[in-house]
Amino acid sequence: MPEQKKAVVPRLRFPEFRDAGPWEVKPLYDLAVRLTERNKSLAVTRILTNSAEHGVVDQREFFDKDIAQQEALENYFLVDNCDFVYNPRVSTSAPVGPISINRLGLGVMSPLYTVFRFKRGIAEYYAFFFKTSAWHSYLLKAGNTGARHDRIAISTDDFMAMPVPEPTIPEQQKIADCLSSLDELIELQAKQLEALQAHKQGLMQQFFPCEGETTPRLRFPEFRDAGPWEIRTIEDIAEKIAQGGTPDTTVPEFWNGEIPWITPAEMGDDALHHYTKQTVRALSTIGLQNSSAEILPAYSVIVSSRAPIGYVTINTVPMATNQGCKGIVPKQQIYHEFLYYSLLRAKRQLNDLGAGAGFKEISASSLKKLKILMPERAEQQKIADCLSSLDELIELQARQLEALQTHKKGLMQQLFPQEIDL
Repeated sequence: MPEQKKAVVPRLRFPEFRDAGPWEVKPLYDLAVRLTERNKSLAVTRILTNSAEHGVVDQREFFDKDIAQQEALENYFLVDNCDFVYNPRVSTSAPVGPISINRLGLGVMSPLYTVFRFKRGIAEYYAFFFKTSAWHSYLLKAGNTGARHDRIAISTDDFMAMPVPEPTIPEQQKIADCLSSLDELIELQAKQLEALQAHKQGLMQQFFPCEGETTPRLRFPEFRDAGPWEIRTIEDIAEKIAQGGTPDTTVPEFWNGEIPWITPAEMGDDALHHYTKQTVRALSTIGLQNSSAEILPAYSVIVSSRAPIGYVTINTVPMATNQGCKGIVPKQQIYHEFLYYSLLRAKRQLNDLGAGAGFKEISASSLKKLKILMPERAEQQKIADCLSSLDELIELQARQLEALQTHKKGLMQQLFPQEIDL
C-alpha cells in the first residue's frame, strides 16, 4: 500500500492563505539532508554548542573557555550558517532536547549532536517550528532515554523520519517575518529593561556611601551640607524583629485562611518583588496560633534568612512568614522604603552573618547586629522615593516584556499545528 501523506491545518492563518488548503506533512529526510562531514584537516577550531536556553553559542565565549580538547576536533562535524543542530540532552526547558539554527557561521559541533540542512524552504520558518512542542511527541515515541536518563536515544533513521509540516514558501516566509518582527520587539524591550536596571544600580552606588565611607558621592542639593550618615544597627532602628513559622501542613484547618503567609521562594531582589500583597498560601487564625509565626503590620520589611539569604520585600497588607524569613518593623523615624533599599545593598553582609553546617541561616540575634548607614528621615525619603519611581518603571517594562513573550508563545501555538504525526 502506498504511504499515506497526512495534512494539517493550523488554527490561525494569514488572510491570503486561508483558502490555500492544508499543509503537507513530510518526513525530515524529504526536506533536509543530514550533515556528517568531519573536521579532518583541523582547519576549523571554533567550537559551537547547542544550549537549550540560548540556542547555538560559541563555546569559548559562552563558557570563557573551550570545553572540548583541541585534539578531538578532527572527529567533530562541520556546521555552517543556517544549519540545524539537535542536542539529545534533555532539560526542563527542552524535554526532548533542543533543535536550534546556527546563526554564527562556520564552526564544529560534537559528534553527539545531529546536524542537518534544509534542501528547500525558509530556514527561519523551520527555526520557529522547532521552538514549538509539536515535534516532541514523535521523539518521545521514536526514542527513549535508555541508560542515560538525561538524553534521548534515537537512531539517525528515526530522527530523520520526524514528521515536519511544509506549507508553501510564501506562507513560510509570512510566518517567519511575523515572528521575527515580534522577536525584534522583544529584544528591544529586553534591552530597555536592562538599561533601566543598570541605571538603577548605578544610582544606588551613588546614593549610598561606599564601603568604609559615611557620605554618599551623590546627594540631593538640600542635603549636601547635612553631614555624614550615622552607623546604626537593625536593633537600633526596629520596633521588633518578628520570627516566622510553619504550622502542621497535614492539618487542613490550619490553612486556606485569611492571613497571607510568605516564604523565600516568593521573594526576590528585583523590582518585581519590591512589594508583596498576595501569597501562594494563607494561614487560618488557628493555624497562626499553632505556629511560631507572628503577624507583621503592613509596610514592614521582610528579609529572607535562609534558602537563599538576602531577598527583600515590603508587605502591603498584614502578613505572616515561614521560618525562612525575618520581619523588621521599623521605628517611626525610619522610612520603610529606605530600609528596603539598604537591605538590598547589604546582601553580602547578610550572607556573611549566616551560619550553619547544612545550609547558612541568619538568626534574629545576628540580624540585630547588622550595621547600616542612615541619614535623617527627610533624606531617606528623598532617596527611596527616587529609587521607587525607577522601580515602578522597571516593573512596568518587565510586565510589558512578559506580555510580549506570552503573546509570542500564544501566537506560535496558533500559527503551527500542535501535534504532528505521519
